[in-house]
Amino acid sequence: MYQALYRKWRPRTFDDVVGQEAVCQTLKNQVLSGQLSHAYLFTGSRGTGKTSMAKILAKAANCLSPREGNPCGECAICRGVDDGSLFDILEIDAASNNGVDNIRDLREEATMLPAQARYRVYIIDEVHMLSTGAFNALLKIMEEPPAHILFILATTEVHKVPATILSRCQRFDFKRIDSAKIAAHLVRVAQAEGIALEEDAALTIARLADGGMRDALSMLDLCSSFGEKIDAATAAKALGVTSNERLFAISAGILSGDTGAVLQAADELAAQSVSAERLCEQLIGHFRNLLVARTVPKPEKLILCLPEERQQYIEQAERFTAPELIRVLEVLQDGLITLGRVSQKKPQLEITLLRAAAPELAKGSQDLAARLDALEQRLAAGALPAASPPRAKPAAPRPAPKAPEPAAAEPAEPPQEQAQPLLVWQDIMERLKTANPALFGALCGSSAYLSGSRILIDSENSLFFKMMRENDFTRRSLKQAILEVTGAKYGIGPYRRQEQQTDPSGAGLEELIHSAKKAGVDVHISE
Repeated sequence: MYQALYRKWRPRTFDDVVGQEAVCQTLKNQVLSGQLSHAYLFTGSRGTGKTSMAKILAKAANCLSPREGNPCGECAICRGVDDGSLFDILEIDAASNNGVDNIRDLREEATMLPAQARYRVYIIDEVHMLSTGAFNALLKIMEEPPAHILFILATTEVHKVPATILSRCQRFDFKRIDSAKIAAHLVRVAQAEGIALEEDAALTIARLADGGMRDALSMLDLCSSFGEKIDAATAAKALGVTSNERLFAISAGILSGDTGAVLQAADELAAQSVSAERLCEQLIGHFRNLLVARTVPKPEKLILCLPEERQQYIEQAERFTAPELIRVLEVLQDGLITLGRVSQKKPQLEITLLRAAAPELAKGSQDLAARLDALEQRLAAGALPAASPPRAKPAAPRPAPKAPEPAAAEPAEPPQEQAQPLLVWQDIMERLKTANPALFGALCGSSAYLSGSRILIDSENSLFFKMMRENDFTRRSLKQAILEVTGAKYGIGPYRRQEQQTDPSGAGLEELIHSAKKAGVDVHISE
């Protein structure tokens, strides 16, 4: 019987796990020293190795002949865990066994000594699905566990696990696996399985996997059934996505304002069963790469693709301005949110693409940003008429002097010495990479400081401050990322350097409007 690749290539030892080196090394050291905790919590997005790591730890803790912290894979204990015949290792799905009675049964069994192994191990997957009563029952045995019991809890939503449970576990956070590491592993698997997988196809699958190795192997399995030789085009057809060539063609149509070409491309992709949401997600990633190529001096580490594709990104990005790329990204982000709420996907996708290609069809702050950007370009080119001298106004009568009133206290930035470096800033940036790629690109190379109830951001990129002033989605994304990482709500503001007290973004919105009016241009600001 055929075995799926993600099952066949599930890691058997700590050394087999891809992308979680820090977690593996820590657990190996604990096995070597014999200093195992009675409870572990593995948290992270799907497909990052939580359940596989739990089984490896269960084997290593009970292995009869461990090898440098790894299970040997050959003894009766290891074989029993691998084939599921060892009753001392129990895997429980909390999604379907989430009642208080299920946990009470577990507590009664836990008092029994293991039959074969050193530890009786309970692996509770998706533990956040337990009911309140079940959590309370689990807490009782976790408070004073028998010496022969080992709990390994796994979850994708750690914020739903009660603090009383969290405080009794050693927590390990599984990060999304780097796409380059996923692609390299796919190539190794393909070679071992006799699958003709090209490098560009491996990169395509790795990008779509979004940091999950299990998803990547499942996609490789699907592509291998689609054709003998898997290149980027074959992978795109098998997975129902569009190729990079088509994405570059769409972005070229958006750049030139060719709405007909953009809608024609969307219609052709819909005929090929490419979903509207998937196309919108791909375009967001595509324009994110263009923004990185446009704003980052050395974008090699931030854009995962073949060298020739990277050069194509750099060349096309030079034809856009950074504000144009940000505007398109904002339109696509809003469109993706709307696509999730409507039943008729295709018309909404067409509206989104029209707004991206035609700035005059955009709305709100996007419309204002596009109009002001065009105005700024005309001012720089000297295409605007000279301003006529203002007419003199009659002098108003001078009011009688009043007694001076006490000045109201102006809000000021906290003193520089009170700000402390924010150590979790890179974790916040990791959240932004997915939640708001445009903001992540604008914040590359930045740092942050904690000052009381505010987080002060130090960035030399003027685009970041422009985005913060003019776009609500930018501010919401940043505050949400801070909340998810720190667990608290903070105000945000710029970090003022002693030597740089001026506005880092140059001329502000009011100055631009004033300059336009002074030049004789009638500027209308839409609310």
